[in-house]
Amino acid sequence: MKETEKPHYLGHRQRLKEKLLRDGRALADYEILELALAAVIPRRDTKPLAKLMITRFGSLKDVLMARADQLEAVSGIGPAVVSHWALMQELFARMGEARTRSGAPLSDPADVARAAMARIGSKGVEEFWAAFMDSKNRVIAWEQVSKGTVNATPVFPREIMATALRLEASALILAHNHPGGDPAPSMEDVALTQKIRETAMGLDIRVLDHIIVTDHDYYSFNEHGRL
Repeated sequence: MKETEKPHYLGHRQRLKEKLLRDGRALADYEILELALAAVIPRRDTKPLAKLMITRFGSLKDVLMARADQLEAVSGIGPAVVSHWALMQELFARMGEARTRSGAPLSDPADVARAAMARIGSKGVEEFWAAFMDSKNRVIAWEQVSKGTVNATPVFPREIMATALRLEASALILAHNHPGGDPAPSMEDVALTQKIRETAMGLDIRVLDHIIVTDHDYYSFNEHGRL
């Protein structure tokens, strides 16, 4: 290639950018992914890689929420893409957590469900989080309580209560994820919820809900009359 010749994909990429600005909905999923990859792989045609990733993971959403180890297993993906994906996932999680960060009262536990789905719904291991709230149901803190394995996470009620007392919280909403894709509670989930609720009652702290999430759905103990 002569020095004055430009790679063929640069013109294609520019056309995609112009199309994006005119009407982003007109772009195919793989074209959106092309542009996302081009941000960190500017000197390479990213179209083949974009198509490969969608075939590999199944959908654009699954590509964007892929874990670092899953990305690293794809030929052509290096540390720059893995870091960029971590950034995009953090942006997505913080957008989902907006209601838990605004300081406004939470009138609907579904706000915490959305935050949990954005933060941990696509995680490959279980994580247990809690929203600690004041007497007016305003979120004081939204914190990770524990992190475990693909199907379990150790949770100690006394540690949750210690955090609640330190934050002077009056109420809390529990949340954890099920990596397997089914948000229905296990017997262990039911027993743990009851144990935390009983411990909290002794300290005059209300447990408003326990929410179990996947990347696309959630189960609310409160909505199902189990609190």
